[in-house]
Amino acid sequence: MQFWTSLSSSMQYVLEGFGEIFAPDHDDYPAVGVQPFEDEPYLGSNWTE
Repeated sequence: MQFWTSLSSSMQYVLEGFGEIFAPDHDDYPAVGVQPFEDEPYLGSNWTE
């Protein structure tokens, strides 16, 4: 009996984790839109060969 109870609680723990990972996002971020870029772009190159 204790084996089945332990197995059941372990499976519930794992399945709740999967449910949390693959559930839709429930973040409540405000919809502020894209922030404009108001500076000079960097035209230099950091590429070295």
